[in-house]
Amino acid sequence: MALPLTAAHRRSIAIAFATVLIVCYFMTIGHEGNYTSFKTLSTQWSIPKDSAVVLDTIEAPSQSTSSSRSKPSPSFANVIPQVSPPPRRANATLVMLARNNDLNGVISSVEQLEARFNRKFNYPWVFLNDEPFSTDFKRRVSVLTDANVSFGLVPREDWIQPDWIDEGRAQEGRNKLVRQGVIYGGSVSYRNMCRFNSGFFFRHELLTPYKWYWRVEPDVRYYCDLDYDPFLFMEDRDKVYGFTISMPEWEPTIPSLWSTVKDFIAEHPQYVSPDNSMDFLSDNAGDSYNMCHFWSNFEIADMDFWRSEAYTKFFEYLEKTGGFYYERWGDAPVHSIAAALFTRKDQIHFFKDIGYKHAEFAHCPQGKQWREGHCSCDPNDNFDFAQNSCLRHFMRLHD
Repeated sequence: MALPLTAAHRRSIAIAFATVLIVCYFMTIGHEGNYTSFKTLSTQWSIPKDSAVVLDTIEAPSQSTSSSRSKPSPSFANVIPQVSPPPRRANATLVMLARNNDLNGVISSVEQLEARFNRKFNYPWVFLNDEPFSTDFKRRVSVLTDANVSFGLVPREDWIQPDWIDEGRAQEGRNKLVRQGVIYGGSVSYRNMCRFNSGFFFRHELLTPYKWYWRVEPDVRYYCDLDYDPFLFMEDRDKVYGFTISMPEWEPTIPSLWSTVKDFIAEHPQYVSPDNSMDFLSDNAGDSYNMCHFWSNFEIADMDFWRSEAYTKFFEYLEKTGGFYYERWGDAPVHSIAAALFTRKDQIHFFKDIGYKHAEFAHCPQGKQWREGHCSCDPNDNFDFAQNSCLRHFMRLHD
């Protein structure tokens, strides 16, 4: 038989009922736009009051709390932080051909490019030399960047004058240019460098892993901040070759180059792009060469283009003539002619926002780009539309 409820029993039931209602209330209401009060209470219970509370993070419970209160609710399991993916990068490197005695000029160029660009993007550096780099060179250059740095030796066969070159004829050509007062007219080493840059640098074992490169020279100036990635800019827009300065080549150094190019085109018309940049190279539809070229001491370009069948066949055709040594064919006109003929004209890009100077020739951005790039160059010291600049020839491609 049921026992009658006493007053004490009734009070206990009322208290229990009220407690259930209160707990339910706190479990079902929440702060506006935030987590439920239950989670807030759970966090407060598991962190001592004198601890710093980090939102969206559930701290491990303190040892002094009871197991019943510190055990997380199944509905509020530990939050897995969302990790942002690493920033997208191009398969690219900065490359410099230098010698040990270029050290001070190398340091100057690397310091500037790191400060203006690469400290933000951390692209690797590759340094190449036709002789081993000294320990001091490697130590003093490596300390300038947090990026990976590699030092490589140019294979002898890629650098020296080939055995099949007629040295007597080559010497006669050098003497002729010396008499004409042509810079590097008598230098075999300069010819070695031009030939290496024309046909071999992109095959070096330290560069074969990469697609894109930015060519850097000792003792150049970089005037402006660059806050975007030019490699990705080129890649995303299907560009192939980028430059800052263009000018005419010394005609006495390449007297037979254009006739050789015309012979190659006649034999291999399939390599010429229908939408090419012949109007940059010639003022008469290709009959003669106006000597315009992109100054190759600054290049941001796609090495897969140099590795392509079209360029490989082109270089081999030039190589067998001996023009790199019998005359003084430079890598600038060789690269420029190939890029202009074998790519579409929209695949060549003028980096007008990159302030740059080599020797006495400078490109200084103008107007808004000069201000936004915090450029240190004088806007009036700008070769773009000087009398002997070829930029206007490039600009007319897009008129």
